[in-house]
Amino acid sequence: MKETLLAMKRQASSRRWTPFQIAVHLAALTPLMALAWDLWWGNLSVNPIQDITFRTGKAAMILLVLSLAVTPVYTMFAFRRVLKIRRTLGLYAFSYAVLHFLTYAWLDYDWDFYLIRLEIAEKPYVLVGFAAFLLLSLLAVTSTKGWQRRLKQGWKRVHRLVYVAAMLVMLHYIWVQKADIRQPLAWTALLGILFIVRLPPVRRGMVQWRQQRARSRQQSLSAHMTPSNEDITPLN
Repeated sequence: MKETLLAMKRQASSRRWTPFQIAVHLAALTPLMALAWDLWWGNLSVNPIQDITFRTGKAAMILLVLSLAVTPVYTMFAFRRVLKIRRTLGLYAFSYAVLHFLTYAWLDYDWDFYLIRLEIAEKPYVLVGFAAFLLLSLLAVTSTKGWQRRLKQGWKRVHRLVYVAAMLVMLHYIWVQKADIRQPLAWTALLGILFIVRLPPVRRGMVQWRQQRARSRQQSLSAHMTPSNEDITPLN
């Protein structure tokens, strides 16, 4: 009985949000709150649907990149708490992708699939974006522990599709911008760096650097705490 109560207590404490997790949720919701504020006060441009489409799509992209940055951040700094927000960031990215898709298919085209099909035929970036959306949908559905148990070893293979989804998102972003692609290229370069640091040799080097830095810090701290001969005052 005592062990059961302790297990229930540990489970309840694990479900409690930390200040760090609360800050992550608030930050992830900020683009939506800002969009709602601008929509309410009429601060959008003369083409509000285009504004909503762009802002929800960009929020989805940024949160997806941040979810992919979790592992490199942990590898470099051993910041364990960041591991708990990876799924959260991924689900927020998917939520904004859903809003992005609904704005396009519902508000812009009123679910007219004939017009949407013509749009896809004329503008391939729509097809690329839709492919990314389907992959993110698959990842969101299978992100639960139940699916992790069902898929077993296959779960990791399925969730490696996030790299394909991220590349499709960047291609979609570059294609949409057309003229000034400096910002999409900057995000694509950041994504490339996050991919590179996942390579086993690079990852091992980062871990070694982190461990060496920790040892140096410990040695420096020990040197400051150990008194020298001059600091020792004789008793007689």
